[in-house]
Amino acid sequence: MAASASSLTSLSFSFPFSISTKSSPPIPFSCSFPCNLHLKSPRIVSVSGAVTPTTSVEIDKSPISATPSKVLPFRVGHGFDLHRLEPGYPLIIGGINIPHDRGCEAHSDGDVLLHCVVDAILGALGLPDIGQIFPDNDPKWKGCDSSVFVHESVRLMHEAGYDIGNLDATLILQRPKLSPHKDAIKANLSALLGVDSSVVNIKAKTHEKVDSLGENRSIAAHTVVLLMKK
Repeated sequence: MAASASSLTSLSFSFPFSISTKSSPPIPFSCSFPCNLHLKSPRIVSVSGAVTPTTSVEIDKSPISATPSKVLPFRVGHGFDLHRLEPGYPLIIGGINIPHDRGCEAHSDGDVLLHCVVDAILGALGLPDIGQIFPDNDPKWKGCDSSVFVHESVRLMHEAGYDIGNLDATLILQRPKLSPHKDAIKANLSALLGVDSSVVNIKAKTHEKVDSLGENRSIAAHTVVLLMKK
């Protein structure tokens, strides 16, 4: 059944049950109640001027299904991202500009770590991925600072009633070595997420000179996040 962006749909649910006592057989009953759903398609708030971390995407808070999402004490999400490395681009990882002769070719700033962190959080919440919420064919996200995406995923996480339990990320690249930058990356990511740095872990691996990662033609990242119900 199609509904307009502002339509109000009334649904009725009926639940059968029975009551019995020690001295009488079960007596069947049923009850019903109406449920009004305000259906509205998600939309993206336009960004004007310079992009700042306070920019957010408005995602409809109304239910779009008669069946609510199951509330769980814990939720786990996994994120993955990969970008080509090309000359002429900055290499930004976790919001930190890493000196290198190549950087990530991307629609936004190409921050492979922040992108997969966002996807991990969205995945844990059962929401669409970063490419659907911030499509790479939308000019408003051209060159966008990826901290905007992180702030939005954190807002959605808190709105759903969850906090980050811990986050573990693995970066895969042949060059440059990230050891000198890991503390700065970890500190900045923790600040963006609004969590203590003790619950954020950053690891870096080479790809043993195998395929595009090992040949310094690309960079990838994996992230696993545990969300805990408040």
